[in-house]
Amino acid sequence: MHEYSIAYDIVVTAKKAAIENNAKYISSIYVDFGELSIINPEQVEFLFDTIIEDEPLFQNTKLISTIVPPLTRCRCGYEGNEIYVCPKCGELPVIEKGKEIVVTRIEVETD
Repeated sequence: MHEYSIAYDIVVTAKKAAIENNAKYISSIYVDFGELSIINPEQVEFLFDTIIEDEPLFQNTKLISTIVPPLTRCRCGYEGNEIYVCPKCGELPVIEKGKEIVVTRIEVETD
């Protein structure tokens, strides 16, 4: 179950940022999930909510997910979202985006 380790890593990353910035609490965490990452953002959110249940820094924290569609490039010049066969030349395009899971922003409240 990869979703648990991802949820845990999000908590650790946010907690570290909050502590480094002397935050009273974390209000929002923004995460991009690549459409090809094979991760269910809803499961990550459920597990995230379970992990932070007793964490004072995370009272009322919102996990905001964005799904990132695939972006591929081919050496023939094609750029788009076809992941299996380049529609221009028939070769296999290179996946540039869509497999990543990235915390893009953490909003904290300080004094």
